[in-house]
Amino acid sequence: MKGRKLLMIPGPIEFEPDVMQAMAIPTPSHVDPDFIETFGHALEMMREVWQSPSGQPFIIAGTGTLAMDMAGANLIESGDNALVISTGYFGERYAELLKRYGANVDILRAPLGEIVPLEQVESQLKKKEYKLMTFTHVDTSTAVLNDAKSLGALGRKYDVLTILDGVCSVAGEEIMQEEWGLDVVLTASQKAIGVPPGLALLVASPKAMQAFESRKSPVGNYYCDWTNWLPIMKAYESRTPSYFGTPAVNLIMALEVSLEKILKEGLEKRFNRHRLAGKAFRSAISALGLKMIPVNEAVSANTLSAPYYPEVVAGAELLKHISGEGVIVAGGLLPDIKGSYFRVGHMGAVNRNDLLATIGAIEAGLKNCNYSFEAGTGLKAILG
Repeated sequence: MKGRKLLMIPGPIEFEPDVMQAMAIPTPSHVDPDFIETFGHALEMMREVWQSPSGQPFIIAGTGTLAMDMAGANLIESGDNALVISTGYFGERYAELLKRYGANVDILRAPLGEIVPLEQVESQLKKKEYKLMTFTHVDTSTAVLNDAKSLGALGRKYDVLTILDGVCSVAGEEIMQEEWGLDVVLTASQKAIGVPPGLALLVASPKAMQAFESRKSPVGNYYCDWTNWLPIMKAYESRTPSYFGTPAVNLIMALEVSLEKILKEGLEKRFNRHRLAGKAFRSAISALGLKMIPVNEAVSANTLSAPYYPEVVAGAELLKHISGEGVIVAGGLLPDIKGSYFRVGHMGAVNRNDLLATIGAIEAGLKNCNYSFEAGTGLKAILG
C-alpha cells in the first residue's frame, strides 16, 4: 500500500492485482475469438454467482444506475402499477426512475435505519394489483440490509415481478436468485464483484423475459432495450461475434478474472467472510462508542457500515484526519442527515489487515479531534 491510500469507501473498492492486470492487457477487437470466449464465459459464470441457472445475464457498458434503468425500461409500460420498498436514497431514486417510464408508483418508506415490515408490504400488495416491486438489498446510503428472501416470496405469492437492486450486495451478501424467486438481480462492477467501474450487470428470470416479450409498446429507451441486447448476449454465449454497441473489452476481461476468483473461493465461504468482516467492524465501531444508522444487527449490511459522528466531533475534520492516516472513507449520502455520519465499505477482497488499518485510522482521527475513548479498544474488537 506504500505510495497510495487504502480505499475503504462503498465502491470503487480495492481490486485484486490480477484483476487490474487484465485491465492493462492491450485491448483486442470485440470480435476477436479469444475475447468472444471471455465474454461467453463471463455470462455463464454470472448465472453461478447469481445462483440463477435459468436466468438471462446481461453485461452492458455503464453503471449500476444503468442496470436499474434497464430493468425499469424493459419491464414497465405506461400505466403499470409499481411498488417501491425504500430504505434510503436509492429506493427513492428507483421510484423516480420508474415514473419516467409512466409507472404509477407507490412507495413504502422504512423509518431511518429500519426495513419496511413484511406485514406492511403484504398489506399493500393485497390492496392493489402491481406489475412490479423493487427493493434495495443493501442501500448504500444507510447500510441497511433488506430481507430479500422474504420479499421474493411475497412477489411469488402475489404474482408480482421483483427487482432486487443488489449494487452493494451481489457477491457480498447471500443471494439465491432462482430459489428465492427474484426476477431481476442487478449490480455494478465496482462493488463486491471486484472490477473497476464501468459495467452494468444483471440477470433476468424467465418470468421477467416473458413479461418483456409480452410488451404492447416499444421500450422507451433505445440503449437499454433488451430487443437490442438480448441477441448480443446469446451470440457471445454461443461463441459467435455480434454487434450492437462496442463492449467494454478490458473491463469484461477483468470481470472474467474476478468471477473466476469468486467461484474458486466458493459462494458460501465468501458470504461468511463478509459476515465476519461486517460483524468485526461493527463491534469495533461500537467499542469506540459510536452509533450506527441500522437499528440492530438483523438489518445491518455486511458489505458496508454507516456510523454516526460523535456529537463532539466535526465530520469534515474527522474525515480529513482519517485520510491523513492513509485511509479513505466516505461521507454521508442521505440528504437529511448527510453531515451526521460517514460510510465505510468492507467488501470484495477486504481482509483483516484492511479492517485493522481502517479502525486504526479512525482511532487516530478521533484522537486528533479530541474525542475521549480508550486507545486500542477498536483494534481489540477486530482482533477478538
